[in-house]
Amino acid sequence: MPELPEVEVVRRGLANWVAGRTVADVQVLHPRAVRRQPAGAADFAARLTGTVLGAAQRRGKYLWLPLGGTGTGFSLIGHLGMSGQLLVQEPSVPDETHLRVRLRFTDGGRELRFVDQRTFGGLAVEEAEEGDPEGTPLSIAHIARDPLDERFDDAVFVAALRARRTTVKRALLDQTLISGVGNIYADEALWRSRLHYDRPTATLTRAQAAELLANARAVMTAALAVGGTSFDSLYVNVNGESGYFSRDLDAYGREDEPCRRCGTPMRRAAWMNRSSYFCPRCQRVPRVRNGG
Repeated sequence: MPELPEVEVVRRGLANWVAGRTVADVQVLHPRAVRRQPAGAADFAARLTGTVLGAAQRRGKYLWLPLGGTGTGFSLIGHLGMSGQLLVQEPSVPDETHLRVRLRFTDGGRELRFVDQRTFGGLAVEEAEEGDPEGTPLSIAHIARDPLDERFDDAVFVAALRARRTTVKRALLDQTLISGVGNIYADEALWRSRLHYDRPTATLTRAQAAELLANARAVMTAALAVGGTSFDSLYVNVNGESGYFSRDLDAYGREDEPCRRCGTPMRRAAWMNRSSYFCPRCQRVPRVRNGG
């Protein structure tokens, strides 16, 4: 599933190609793509037609564009899910096999297409926070800011992380604590920090928690610089191009390959219906205390 760097790449593409344009018409080609629209596909299309799309915004893995300028109370929100793509295409380009939604614009230029092979993602027009200049949809107001957001408060995060009664990887994936971090970048940040994924958060020192945050921010910044991480053709930017950070991953997907720090073969462990990749030497399994 796309994580913060991949979604930010798409946001930048939308900001460049779509923001400020007026929607001429909307085609919903698969109802599941707008299943989060309570009144259905016709309502989705009606709410978008004739509106101007505002500046593209992002909170963690969610994207949205305010409708009709700031403070109007509604936004077009999108989530890519496992295989969703927001593509900006010339009208003459043939339809993609899994095209689900098409937005045409009054200027007759490139159209916005939502393509989704597995239909886990989707679009909706949602009510936004009143008076919010970013037009943040109410459904995601509870999601925390991410480490690349200039308003992210490092000190608050470090204190909250250490106060949690959970394990460190679970905390990194808690979108109410820190958003945008998924399985790939959690494993990468933990490897850089020499922390095992099952390390209890309460055992982290303030310095360790701060280092973990710094490493999460650094690895996602590096990924963003090369377009994110693509393992297959499902994640692409708005121009259909893949990212290249998979070449630089130190932990994720490297089972049995030598640790780039100590040479020990990397391991993979089943974890919450996912996989965790770690170095058994650099990232020691935490000791189990008496009583649990």
